[in-house]
Amino acid sequence: LVNRVVLHLVQAIRAKDSCFSSIERQSSGSYYERVKISEPNEFDIMLVMPVTRIQLDESDDTGAYYYVSFKRSPKEKCWLKFLEEDGKLSAFKMLQALREIIKQEVKNIKDVEVTVARKKAGSPAITLQIKNPPSEISVDIILTLEAQQSWPLSTQGGLKIEQWLGTKKRRDFRLQSFYLVAKQNKREKVLRGDTWRLSFSHIEKDMINNHGNSKTCCESNGPKCCRKGCLKLLKFLLEQLKMKYPKELEKFCSYDVKTAFLHSCVTWPNDTDWHLGKLDHSFQQCLGFLVDCLQKSQLTHFFIPQYNLLSLEDKAKHHFLSRKIIYELNNGFPVFHE
Repeated sequence: LVNRVVLHLVQAIRAKDSCFSSIERQSSGSYYERVKISEPNEFDIMLVMPVTRIQLDESDDTGAYYYVSFKRSPKEKCWLKFLEEDGKLSAFKMLQALREIIKQEVKNIKDVEVTVARKKAGSPAITLQIKNPPSEISVDIILTLEAQQSWPLSTQGGLKIEQWLGTKKRRDFRLQSFYLVAKQNKREKVLRGDTWRLSFSHIEKDMINNHGNSKTCCESNGPKCCRKGCLKLLKFLLEQLKMKYPKELEKFCSYDVKTAFLHSCVTWPNDTDWHLGKLDHSFQQCLGFLVDCLQKSQLTHFFIPQYNLLSLEDKAKHHFLSRKIIYELNNGFPVFHE
């Protein structure tokens, strides 16, 4: 159902605006990393546009948010309508144009009811609701630029996977393009919606799907590990706690636990550390790592070492979550049975 709707939209978007003509669909998020726990009712679809010769200027000190401009006037004149007076590429204008096309086009999708959800402030996604009685499926469409050039300086010390996946793998990853998603930087002095945030979801997906220290880990005839099982449980725990304490935990998202998980894979790099029979032990190790991060209010972005995902003004919320996790740990995870 999702594929049918998205295929229809991608074809329409390419035809409607020449700037979007090279858009490609990329699937990201937990469903496609095979770590979705509950029913498949949420999907993340990135609409990826290749861009070349762009200049990035940091919009703050996180090393994650950038202003994007073209080094030379783009050959395709259609880009000009998305530029601000100062030459910055406006994420806001591009999202707006994309949103309009999608809003018009969902009316033409026959035999399935699709609506575009109201815009959420600061969210980079255009959310579709697909009626699928008796339930509803939500699809987040994320506008993404694919920059075919070397990674920004802020990523230099990140992706510390040498001990885990090897030096060669790290080099191969860093030769790939990187992504920029249309994401509002909350710290911007004037909120104009011109900022783009670095994204490495394609690399994360690759690492999670090819996660072994040895090449045969989890292959059909190779030894099995519990890494994915741990990530599923971490995400499920946060999901359940967020349902129980929506107000206190609204700041936390599954990306936080995914980051803690990737750091755990580096901390315990060998496949023997993640033996399939040791799921409970490995899960508790990951949780210990996460609790430690929460108590220090320090969770380093996996690719951008200067960027702390836990902002210091939310210390009380970090401590709240760490207390809840410790309670779950000590009591056999009652929240899993509720």
